Amino acid sequence: MENSYKKPDLKSLYFDQEVEKIPSLEGKTIAITGTTSGTGFIAAKTVAEKGAKTLLLNRKSDRSKESYDLLMDTCSGADFVNVECDLQSFSSVKKASGIINHLCEDGLDVLCNNAGVMALKDQPTMDGFDIQMQTNHLSHFLLTKELFLSLKKAEEKRSEARIVNHSSISRFGAKKLEAKYFEKRGGSLGGNGSNILNKILLGMILINARWYRYSQTKLANAAFTACLHEKLQAKNSNIKALIAHPGLAITDLQSTTIKDGGMGSFMTGKMMGGGQTMEDGAIGIIKCIADPDAMSGDFYGPGSGKMDMKGPVVKFDLEELYDNRETKDLLWNKSCEAIGQDFLI
Repeated sequence: MENSYKKPDLKSLYFDQEVEKIPSLEGKTIAITGTTSGTGFIAAKTVAEKGAKTLLLNRKSDRSKESYDLLMDTCSGADFVNVECDLQSFSSVKKASGIINHLCEDGLDVLCNNAGVMALKDQPTMDGFDIQMQTNHLSHFLLTKELFLSLKKAEEKRSEARIVNHSSISRFGAKKLEAKYFEKRGGSLGGNGSNILNKILLGMILINARWYRYSQTKLANAAFTACLHEKLQAKNSNIKALIAHPGLAITDLQSTTIKDGGMGSFMTGKMMGGGQTMEDGAIGIIKCIADPDAMSGDFYGPGSGKMDMKGPVVKFDLEELYDNRETKDLLWNKSCEAIGQDFLI
């Protein structure tokens, strides 16, 4: 499959005016997964420039070093800390969590579960799970559990803390969560079909195996947020659970997926020409992280509708698709089973 994809040259329309609204983040510590490029890089740069101590959670690679150096060069005086964290390994996540808990003696104000992979081949991680589900959800579930006491400490000392998850419009590609995607079945979950079917009335429906697995992970991100919101509210906690989607944002996700055989370069170029910049795509998670008016259970995304791919970021409520008893119970129980631990709030 051809993989010579050139990112469209688009202009950011909303980013600068949204960043101006963000208050100082001095005294806060914010951890973000997946900051080597795309929305995570922009979010890390933005919160650091606002004064936050920013923990960069990435798998060790040339890309992570280069992005760290770039952030240091472009954000004079910012406080960045590199933390090695490979989301394809529960062992690595646990090790990273220990380092973060040590670094955050005064509490962790925000955990932003941003990192993700898209439409990769049907292959297992070293832990045996689907590479997309473990990277996009299961390891973030474990990371959140392992850092929960640090989040509580920040809540007690500074009145609130936040857990921010990142979904996408692809959450609508599956009608419901399915248990098998949370099990050690990596490599046996449908193979490597990569076609995408577009329907005008229903938006993007992801029908083949790579994309269906991806859709399951994005639905899981949203259901995880609904679970956290419900459990935290029941405890009268001031830890907020929030979620965003980036719309159709130009990041390195498309390039990675093309190289793995999940998308064709020509059609991707055409499709992404109707998207938006990674800066505009990052507004949703930045608002979840830093908007003083953001409340637990809020969902931020571009446009006037829940499936819009671009436009000004708006706030809407969690959706019945995943904010229901059956889905939340499945998500929580299967995630605990996968990590081999209970996550008690």
